[in-house]
Amino acid sequence: MLQNLRARRDYAGGSLPFVKALTGTANALLGSRGCLFTFHRVAATSIWETLPNRNFYLDLSFLDQLLSYLVRNGWAIVTIDEMLQRLHRGDRSGRYVNFSVDDCYRDTFEQVVPLFRRHGVPVTLFVTTGIPDETMPLWCSGLEDVILHRDFVRLRNDTMVVDTPTEKRRAYDRIATEWDGPEAGCHYCEFCALNDIDERALHWKHAISWQMLESFRSDALVEIGAHTVTHARISTSVPQTALAELKGSRERLEERLGISVRHFAFPYGRSGDCGERDFALAREAGFVSAATTRKGVIRRGRDLFSLPRNTLNGSHRNLAMVELHLAGITGVAARMIGRV
Repeated sequence: MLQNLRARRDYAGGSLPFVKALTGTANALLGSRGCLFTFHRVAATSIWETLPNRNFYLDLSFLDQLLSYLVRNGWAIVTIDEMLQRLHRGDRSGRYVNFSVDDCYRDTFEQVVPLFRRHGVPVTLFVTTGIPDETMPLWCSGLEDVILHRDFVRLRNDTMVVDTPTEKRRAYDRIATEWDGPEAGCHYCEFCALNDIDERALHWKHAISWQMLESFRSDALVEIGAHTVTHARISTSVPQTALAELKGSRERLEERLGISVRHFAFPYGRSGDCGERDFALAREAGFVSAATTRKGVIRRGRDLFSLPRNTLNGSHRNLAMVELHLAGITGVAARMIGRV
């Protein structure tokens, strides 16, 4: 009980009343608008501090609180389809939010969707199809899992002691940085062999499966979109390869789930990661919208293939920051300092 009270105090933050006063003028000027939020994974408050890659997660208790907070303060939580309908109608009143999960892991099935169902609000899943197809190595999740549950890990020319949370975070950061790139899967395969890890079993410990996704296809509260086949950085791919990633993920989802997949999210969505060529490729691939990870809010007249989304992660456990996203202030600030 004491831990929950402390968590709620940390979430609310003493700065929330000040921020709400600060954003009041922006809210009045902006009027009707949408705000897209995205995250990858969730973790319970009790384990978040122990995770080697904790900023990849959103605190599940905070997400629970946030959904209630938004509804209580007059924000409708909608699918991207409904957001586009509102834009098309030119609604001049109302504020709306969309939540999307990128990649999609087992916790999407076990924890995220059930939470949204309990609140009676929808969530959008942008699925990287290589995950349920087991063609994409989940090296980040696997590396983290091994470091989390071991006191030491073996590398090709080294053994690292990881028996404290601080050492685990340092080890994860060092190894992930060294591996990052096209050879990461090969490095991970070798790592699993050195540490006597069943790579396939570890994949399915973290991966979402087609059977899990199939359970969502008739669920009105779950919207499914595409997120490439291999989590590729579209801007660095030649057009033919990029288009194959875009179309391949949409077609695989439609084939396997028997649904229409209309929306796409770029795996790397900042301004340096996707541009006009890539937005055009998303159109060519048959999507009706594409989302980035550039901060900002959505109003009528917005280009539907460069939609801004505000990322929520481990450092976002404060409603004051959410209010800044909702008012579009973080988007303005990001553009001013060149972090878009």
